Amino acid sequence: MAKRDYYDVLGVTKGSSAEEIKKAYRKLAIKYHPDKNPGDKEAEEKFKEAAEAYEILSNPEKKQRYDQFGHAGTSGAGGYGGGHMNMEDIFSQFGDIFGGGSPFESFFGGGGQSRGGRRVAKGSNLRIKVKLTLEEIAKGAEKKIKVNKQVVCNVCDGSGAKDRSSFHTCNTCGGTGAVRRVTNTILGQMQTTSTCPTCNGEGTQITSKCNNCHGDGVVRGEETININIPAGVSEGMQLSMSGKGNAAPRGGVPGDLIILIEEVPHETLQREGNNVVYDLHISFVDAALGSTVEVPTIDGKAKIKIEPGTQGGKILRLKGKGVPEVNSYHRGDQLVYVNIWTPKALSREERDLLEKLQNSPNFKPQPGKQEKSFFERMKEYFE
Repeated sequence: MAKRDYYDVLGVTKGSSAEEIKKAYRKLAIKYHPDKNPGDKEAEEKFKEAAEAYEILSNPEKKQRYDQFGHAGTSGAGGYGGGHMNMEDIFSQFGDIFGGGSPFESFFGGGGQSRGGRRVAKGSNLRIKVKLTLEEIAKGAEKKIKVNKQVVCNVCDGSGAKDRSSFHTCNTCGGTGAVRRVTNTILGQMQTTSTCPTCNGEGTQITSKCNNCHGDGVVRGEETININIPAGVSEGMQLSMSGKGNAAPRGGVPGDLIILIEEVPHETLQREGNNVVYDLHISFVDAALGSTVEVPTIDGKAKIKIEPGTQGGKILRLKGKGVPEVNSYHRGDQLVYVNIWTPKALSREERDLLEKLQNSPNFKPQPGKQEKSFFERMKEYFE
């Protein structure tokens, strides 16, 4: 597959300044970053493509060769013009561009964030499931959940050291958390920055580790977390609580808590989007003569009127008795499906009465005078 023009990839022109090119790359790196698009191969390829384009266009000499010869001028030129970039290439070669170890660290902290130029570890995310009844979904709920996770060590306060004197500046990076190296290429010298391998970007090392956490700064523990769930959530929806995941080693940034919503089936009501459905069964006597019946709703019991001559399959609507939309004042309806219940066993007296009515014209279907079908009513309702 032919490569796209590097200027088109970044959305810039040949006359764009270095700052404009850098800004365009940052925007694409944030948009297609793997942390924001987990498992999305297309986003990953676009992330690599943008990094490759920036590596060429941000270098004056490589840019000049590309402007003259196109992609042929970048192949085998000591860069990534050959199209074999991987994530390690991107993160190791462009740390100096993003003011720290890598685009991961500069933008999202994917495994680490930057503080004062030093790498700070990031705790992993946690996922839990929360079960909600239909009533809780309709009104919103507050849950207290006990979560077993990594918590900050209470002996060393998360530092991982036995005491303050146990820290010393890393000799490899001089406390910066990053090391720079110069590579000779056919286009000249290229300076790159990467995370210090000795201190893992922290800038310091520990001589005496905490006896409780063994230098990690975190231990296994339990935390009770208050979760406020808005009204209108649905099955499979995920909510995120920043900083409520696993604690990070040695005072890093904690991960997030991902909450997966599960709906507990209701005994009599069913949910269809923001609407609630109830199957009402009435006798043909009530359907013929009319009646007032009580039906369950999310908010409690409600009385509805059955008009004389109501046909089976009729849909009655209780406006505003459904589930609200998330972060909205709009609320769905409750749909009551009328079903005519026919008795299976009759007494002799009941059978005699029905047999007398059997031949009555009013108890026979009237061709051409029937109400609309169930499906026709459903179509009209949703239109």
